[in-house]
Amino acid sequence: MRVSLSWLREHVALPAELSLAELDDALVRLGLEPESIVDLRETVTGPLVVGEVLEIEELTGFKKPIRFCRVDVGAANGTGEPQEIVCGARNFAVGDRVVVILPGGVLPGNFAIGARKTYGRNSNGMICSARELGLGDDHSGIIVLPPDTPGKPGDDARPLVGLDDVIVEVEVSPDRGYALSVRGIARELSHSLGVPFTDPGLVPAPGGTAEPAYPIEVRDTVGCDRFAARLVRGVDPAARTPDWMARRLTVAGIRTISLPVDITNYLMVELGQPMHAFDAQRLAGALVVRRAVSGERITTLDGVDRALDPEDLVICDAGLPGSVAGEGAGVPVSLAAVMGGETSEVAETTTEVLFEAAHWDPVTVSRTARRHRLFSEAAKRWERGVDPALPLVALERAVELLTTYGGGAATAGITDHNHVRPRTPIILDAGLPTRRVGVEYPPARVAALLEEVGCQVAAGADRMVEDPGAVGQAGAGGTALAVTPPTWRPDLTDPADLVEEVARLDGYDKIPAVLPPAPPGRGLTPEQRRRRAVARALAEHGYVEVAPWPFAAPELADQFGLAADDPRRNAIRLANPLADTEPLLRTSLLGPLLQVLRRNLGRGFRDLALYEIGPVFLSRPGAGAPPAMGVDRRPTEAEFAAADAVVPDQPRHVAVVLAGEVDPAGWWGPGRPAGWADAVQAGRIVLAAAGIPADRVTVRAAERVPWHPGRCAELRVDDTVVGYAGELHPAVLATLELPRRTSAMELDLDAVPPAPVRAAPRVSGFPPALIDVALVVDDAVPADDVRQALVDGAGELLESIGLFDVYASEQLGAGRRSLAYNLTFRAPDRTLTAEEAVAARDAAVAEAARRHGATLRGA
Repeated sequence: MRVSLSWLREHVALPAELSLAELDDALVRLGLEPESIVDLRETVTGPLVVGEVLEIEELTGFKKPIRFCRVDVGAANGTGEPQEIVCGARNFAVGDRVVVILPGGVLPGNFAIGARKTYGRNSNGMICSARELGLGDDHSGIIVLPPDTPGKPGDDARPLVGLDDVIVEVEVSPDRGYALSVRGIARELSHSLGVPFTDPGLVPAPGGTAEPAYPIEVRDTVGCDRFAARLVRGVDPAARTPDWMARRLTVAGIRTISLPVDITNYLMVELGQPMHAFDAQRLAGALVVRRAVSGERITTLDGVDRALDPEDLVICDAGLPGSVAGEGAGVPVSLAAVMGGETSEVAETTTEVLFEAAHWDPVTVSRTARRHRLFSEAAKRWERGVDPALPLVALERAVELLTTYGGGAATAGITDHNHVRPRTPIILDAGLPTRRVGVEYPPARVAALLEEVGCQVAAGADRMVEDPGAVGQAGAGGTALAVTPPTWRPDLTDPADLVEEVARLDGYDKIPAVLPPAPPGRGLTPEQRRRRAVARALAEHGYVEVAPWPFAAPELADQFGLAADDPRRNAIRLANPLADTEPLLRTSLLGPLLQVLRRNLGRGFRDLALYEIGPVFLSRPGAGAPPAMGVDRRPTEAEFAAADAVVPDQPRHVAVVLAGEVDPAGWWGPGRPAGWADAVQAGRIVLAAAGIPADRVTVRAAERVPWHPGRCAELRVDDTVVGYAGELHPAVLATLELPRRTSAMELDLDAVPPAPVRAAPRVSGFPPALIDVALVVDDAVPADDVRQALVDGAGELLESIGLFDVYASEQLGAGRRSLAYNLTFRAPDRTLTAEEAVAARDAAVAEAARRHGATLRGA
């Protein structure tokens, strides 16, 4: 919201000596954030004067028309001689008064003006346009001052073009729609500075008459609870918008169009009441306010043909043929509260203007603006809430301005269809602000502050005001205040809003900054500690954490090749997704995680190891719709249970994906590409960080989509499958455009049992005995089963075991492979003899032979 300080001063008695810093503080004190406060007198330095064009010589032989002018600037140039200036604009003539900046001046953007030779002539200064002075975007021609402009050539031009003003730009939050107007900001400054305020929205205005200004029918009094109109005939179509109004609109960022339209925009900025001007002669019949029907279309003022939605509010011309909404419903000529239509807009020949000022439902307007992606200045105000008491005041002011500057006369009829409901009183415990804010606010002070903001406050009896329609109640033994918010504050709906107003008006700076005492706690929960331990372990092993959106595309299940009865297909569809391409909640972490992998590969990264810890969303079989629950009371236990029954299960998973090399290549030799074994090892890392001993973890070959059927393993803790790891299926990789051998692991952290209580390890001071064994077994025997057999056979002397080599050759025979393990034996109380270590090794080999037919390689 941009507005000039001179405009604000018309409604609030600001001190003459008010500095920019004090103005900034005054706005901040009440929660209005100033984006910028610019003194226009400082944007243009040096001599900026009024000039009168004496001669114009047209220069030829150039690519564009050029004029050599002699301009009278009085004594401002120090000589009194006419100033020679070269100019390319064509919108001025001899005798016109223009704005001239002389050599030595500096325009916005640090553009210094000097004397130079151009187009074969000397040019001493510049004749300025609005854009060159920073007054707007108009660069089609230079500024031509009106003939009746006071003063003489050589006088300072700043007051004449508005460069003696201060421009205030305020960022308005969504709940403070009233501040999107001069009226609202002026009121706030009066509160902050304690100065008088003259409300332009409370001036007397005539009410509706029995004879309407124009036939109007309102069929939807919920979407439009007030519709007022007035008609002005005999308007001069050539009447210009006065310069003072055009300058103020330009400052507000609104371009001038025509006098009737500019008046509606001017009052929208001044009062906060959006309006519309119809050409009454282009209307064929009565106006009808209703909802659109399917199949209706309208071409709005921006030239776009739009298909209307049944929720859209429209203003229709009942006299136009071709209605698809039925007899008397009319054809849409305006997208209500958002933008008018081309068929009824004010044109260059308009002599009869029908002004409309209404009050529309904010939710309907907001949805319409977003549906049509049409965020007009009017819609921006309507969705934040507009004062329903303004229509007649705005109409009276519009008629006054139009008849003053455009001629004509208003007809006697005034239309006012008023269905606005009175505001419901809010019952406020006078002690609530003190309890909530921590500052002492006596009841009298609370009432005075709320009255200052425009509320009507009635002190009620103790405990409770007897008003069944009122909102809220007083605490036991407290003083109840019946507070009726003003019409311009639709954001005040409950006691908490009033508490905020009390704190705001009394001053946020008076609220002490006191840190609340930190209550004693029990620290992190076991689940939180486990998640942090897992995340830390994966990061320490080179994985990078990512946080993708938890949404999935409907085609992901087919891309993964999930069976028709796979539970992971039963994804929950969001009612209002962020993107139409991903409307489902994920049932696996792999979908979004692989999308992140693909995005990073596309940006040039080749060696990637990513992980995520987060929830998946699994629908409950047979879950129906949630029960309808209001906000007037606390839900019952049965309602809580019914609502909880439809909430999806949300177990927390951990997943990793790998592509490229895990060990980079270099001068030391070739690198090692990531593979299924790295994904399996990631699962072991997770389980170890979760506190699960290695002897309780089992890895088995498995088949699980979307993994490769021959390179997939299931991770078990005891007898429970907690996850899967391995290389992804080639078809899945081809569909997702991922590199070959991309591997992944996904594990259900919530399915992992609690970590057992571990005894402190015993540290032996005796040396270990290191023995390697290579066993030949069938290919079908899992290496982990052989390891477990060795562990069981070796007994208590075995301290650790690790697989360090897998070998296959023709000498071993078809379907056979060699598994080599290193065994570490140690006794806690003595040094083992060679005989003891060999005996333990032999016992381990014997157990492996008994279980799996293993033989020592080379034996």
